[in-house]
Amino acid sequence: MIVRIMGEGQCELADSHFAELNKLDEELLGEMQSGDEEGFRRTLHALLDKVRELGTPLPDDALEPSELILPAPDATLDEVREMLTDDGLIPG
Repeated sequence: MIVRIMGEGQCELADSHFAELNKLDEELLGEMQSGDEEGFRRTLHALLDKVRELGTPLPDDALEPSELILPAPDATLDEVREMLTDDGLIPG
């Protein structure tokens, strides 16, 4: 799967990592719904760090269709709310 982190670029992740990322996404969704800004910030960074850790960066000049688009690390709670589907950032 190709994942884009807004403002950073793309990386390729094995589908086997989907369940691990989905757990963080569910936590992030709960924090957003409760308005937990501190928890939201912590979990967003954990999600992005996990994508960076598990993914293989694509070259900067590569432009592949992204199956998943994640917010930038400095995105606000309101900006991320606008990106959400009913399932969170990562469609289940």
